[in-house]
Amino acid sequence: MTANQLPESQRQRCEVWTRVMGYHRPVSAFNAGKQSEHRERRHFQEAR
Repeated sequence: MTANQLPESQRQRCEVWTRVMGYHRPVSAFNAGKQSEHRERRHFQEAR
């Protein structure tokens, strides 16, 4: 274990939310197909 890692007993899941059709929803509430689509998304980063 590195200095920046917590022991497994102290870790907790992070809930990811995303904006879909104008409102925010947790990704865990998506059906399997939509969750797969979310994992395949590419994130846009504008050059400075």
